[in-house]
Formats: sequence, structure tokens, C-alpha cells
Amino acid sequence: MQNYELMIECARKLLILQSKKSILLTNYTKNRLKPTLLSVLGLIMGAISLCTACSSEKKEKVVAPWGEVNDSIPEDDIFDLDQIMANGEIIIVTTSGPTTYYDHRGKQLGLQYLMAQKYAEGIGVGVRVEICRDTADMISRIATGDADIVAFPLKMKDIRMIGHGESDIVLCGAGNDSIGQWAVNSEKKKLISSLNKWYKPEIMAETKKEENFILSAKSIVRHVYAPMLNRKSGIISRYDQLFIAYSQSIRWDWRLMAAQCYQESTFDPKAKSWAGAQGLMQIMPATADMLGLPRDKVYDPESNIAAAAKYLGQLEAKFNDIPDRYNKQNFVLASYNGGYNHIRDAMALTEKHGGNKLSWDDVSQYVLKLATPQFYSDPVVKYGYMRGSETEDYVRKIRLRWQSYKGVKSPHTGYQGMMNKKAKKHKKKYDI
Repeated sequence: MQNYELMIECARKLLILQSKKSILLTNYTKNRLKPTLLSVLGLIMGAISLCTACSSEKKEKVVAPWGEVNDSIPEDDIFDLDQIMANGEIIIVTTSGPTTYYDHRGKQLGLQYLMAQKYAEGIGVGVRVEICRDTADMISRIATGDADIVAFPLKMKDIRMIGHGESDIVLCGAGNDSIGQWAVNSEKKKLISSLNKWYKPEIMAETKKEENFILSAKSIVRHVYAPMLNRKSGIISRYDQLFIAYSQSIRWDWRLMAAQCYQESTFDPKAKSWAGAQGLMQIMPATADMLGLPRDKVYDPESNIAAAAKYLGQLEAKFNDIPDRYNKQNFVLASYNGGYNHIRDAMALTEKHGGNKLSWDDVSQYVLKLATPQFYSDPVVKYGYMRGSETEDYVRKIRLRWQSYKGVKSPHTGYQGMMNKKAKKHKKKYDI
């Protein structure tokens, strides 16, 4: 709009100027005046053309932090492999699910996602994941160029049902005809060729094996210590005084924090998980940053426990709608393990199906059901699939251990000078 206003103003000034000239030129005949008016119109049209050219030239420019640059990607560009690599990011679309993509304790997992990540690492780019509700949505995004790969096992009959065919979408990359393959826009010839050269059946088998290891207890590097250091003396661990000190600020029973700590690390201050969680309370690096815990202090027992207490307090503040303290703590523990957003999804499902969303007994049943497509695909669920059995088991075991700790009135010795007592080699004895 501003460009057209500028053109009109330029034309108006030119017309005024030409009119003044025509008044002064009284010696000109009427026949000579006609060409003059025609020349005015020519000037106006020239001015409009010039402004339009300038306007279109400006549209092609992009202002970046380092100055004004020309947009190097034409509107009709198909954004093939070269552009993806130059951009540094590949966009995949998939669904939430145990074999596709899900968030587990701050780590992104799922066979299809992990394979896409392997491919992206091979071409030197990052991965952006966009979750779709169904097959039609995924195929539509690929057809319109809004994404690069459907990281989901598709068959050509699925694509045809939605109104597309080989001329629009090509199956390539991970998978095969029997189980389905990834899908790419048929115009992205270089990406299609690259995916077909990259994928070998052993990649899927290797990725499955890696994910199974990640989800097993073997992926956690830690020593296993006894859950009770000295029952006769009333000592749970060498860190009892720290639990007592930092549980006061959030008004938790220190023995509940101790029970949670054992579930997290078996009282090993050097424990580290596959996801990067560290220390006694298994704090993730991103959580440590959010809490203000320096990375070089994450294995320090006091710093780790202090940060965990702060985080528990923050989570508890998010559940102010739960009046009962015992229930609220269960929700907090579940969020610490499985993620706050997943727990809110389970609460929404509980309410939808007539349960009490403020009762952990009711909500825990829907935490378990978030592993089922019928429930994690429900419209009220915003964050998709969850390994709910692990979270339900986490809360239950902490509460059982807390019950066994409740007979401990107070430790007879402090944090300093105590040595951990190693458990026997049979890990199952302590039901971690």
C-alpha cells in the first residue's frame, strides 16, 4: 500500500511541474500542447514502472543480523538434498508412539526417530520433528513441501487412499515393501537417491538393539549400595543430614527424599544414565541449567540434593489444584520421572473417562494407558505416547521403600566421615 501511495505522489508532482511549464510556454500552439500532455502521461507511466521495479527489487531482499542480503532460494525451489544440507536441518514428520517418536525422561526415542537421527548425522544436519495425528496429515505435508521425510512405515496403498501416487510421493529409505517405508516428495531426486544408498536392513536391527539397551538398567552406570546403611543405628545413608537439611524448605519427609534417591541412583553420587542424568538425584543437564546448578557441581552430593529439592518444590507448585498432600507428592514424583506434561495428559484422560483427576490411584491407571494407541491418540492428549509402566512403578517403589524407612527416627551420625556399604552382587535383592 505504501509503494502505491508513493507512486501516486510522484506522478502528482510531475504533473504539477509540467503544468507550470505549459503556462509559461504561452508561445506554444494548441497543436504543440497535445504532445506535451502525452509526454506528461509518458513520464507518469515511467515513474510508475520505476517504482514498481524498485518495489519488486525490495521484495527480493532479506534483512539479516549482518545486513541486507538477497534471498538465494527461489519460491519454486524444491529444497532438495543440497538445500537441506546448506540449511543444516532436515524436517521429519511422524506420529507419537513407541516405535516412532516419544519423549522419555528428557530423551527423544522411538525406532523411526533414531534411524532418522542416524541418517541426519551422516549428512551433517540436525533433525526437527513435527508430530502428526495421522497418515493423511503426514503425506499432505510432504506433498506440499512443508517437510522432507515421512519417518513412518508407509505402503503405496496408504498413499493412494489419500489421493496421491508415485508421481507425487516416492517410498524410499528405511523399511521395505512388507513392513512399509519412509516417504519423500517425488521431486526431491537427490534426497531419494541418498536415502536409498544409506539404508541397509542391518541399520534397523542395530538401532533396535541400541534402543533396547538404552531402556535397560544396564545403560545406567552406577554402583549398587544397600538401601539401608545401618538399620540398628537408624542410618539410611551417608547423606541423611543433607536430606534432612534440604527437605525442610519444601516440607517433605527427609526419608521420602532418601527413598527417591535410592530409586534414582542407589546412593551412588557418581551415577550417570544413558540420557545424561547425573549424580545422586539423577539431574538432567538441561534441568541443572534451569535450576542454576553448575555443570562442575552436578556430582557434588550437597549441590545435587539441593538442586533436586528445589526442583521438587517447583513441581509441587504446579500441582496446587491437588489439595491432599500425599496425593500431590505422588504427582510430583511421577512428574520427576515421566515428565509434568505427560502427567497432565493422564489427568485429562482420567477426567474424560469419569475418574478423579486429583487422585493418584485413579490417574496412575491412565498413566499406564498412555502406552496404548487408543489413549495416547486421544484428542485431549497433547504430548503423546508415554512409557507409563516405568513411571507408575517408580512411584510405587518409592512409597514402599519410604514405608520401610518410616521407622527410622533420626540418624545417629552426620554426613561427614561415613562410608557407603556396598550391596552384594545380587542386584535383585533390593528390587531397584
